[in-house]
Amino acid sequence: MWRALLTVVVLAIAAGIVGLFISFRELEFVSDGLVHAVFPGLVVGSAVAGTSGILPGAAIAAVAAAVLFTVLERRGGVGADSAIAVVLTGLFSLGVVLVSKQEGYVSQLQDLLFGRLLTVTEEQFWQIVVVAVLACAVVIVTWRAQLFRAFDPAGAEAVGYRPLAADLSLGVAVALLVVAGVQALGVLMVIALLTVPMAAARLLTRRFALLIPLAIALPLLAGLFGLWGSFELSVGFQATVSPGAVVVLLLVSLYGVAAAFRALGGTGRRRAKGGAAA
Repeated sequence: MWRALLTVVVLAIAAGIVGLFISFRELEFVSDGLVHAVFPGLVVGSAVAGTSGILPGAAIAAVAAAVLFTVLERRGGVGADSAIAVVLTGLFSLGVVLVSKQEGYVSQLQDLLFGRLLTVTEEQFWQIVVVAVLACAVVIVTWRAQLFRAFDPAGAEAVGYRPLAADLSLGVAVALLVVAGVQALGVLMVIALLTVPMAAARLLTRRFALLIPLAIALPLLAGLFGLWGSFELSVGFQATVSPGAVVVLLLVSLYGVAAAFRALGGTGRRRAKGGAAA
């Protein structure tokens, strides 16, 4: 349980930092594509070297997909979105075909899709830490370029920043974070970690300095209560539930609370303005 909680802490911090530019650049669909594109790499790595091969296989597939999606995204327009959709569905289907060729593929498919947060080994935990640190380092080193690129692409290019380099750096950082999260949360649930915390943070505050702290605090809160809740359900009520799924459900619930808070705050401000005008 402690190792699972520490895993959530590491992933929450990394997702808060990298997720800032995923949200600002509106790359949620590209991030979804990266998550699905990693799947065949997971399958091949697991088939070749077992558990120890998951990380290298996923890393190779993720970086290759990040470069490919960056090139497609830079084309812009509907054609780029369609191309990314074709690539992600094709690669995900390839992963399913590959895993179906192995014995006990149903359980393996379930593990790869939904993760096993409570069975993260010490070796896997330190792999997650290293990969998450690398993802954060890539974003921090290119921070100014990423910030300029997000708000003023033409201005960033005019002052000497290379848009392609910034895009590739962010793509690699997202890919590394996907690799870090997929071992614990699985392919499908890591999408929520990449997108939901920052989306909720942007609903709760307009202050730039508070975005990352809030985006880190929300998954930490969901992780703490998700692990506790899944334990109580499993032990107290004999119900087998996925801790990763409970964590994600709580995270989505927090997003709903943030959306309601934003809506009520907007209603209150409109009433105040109406009263002042009257």
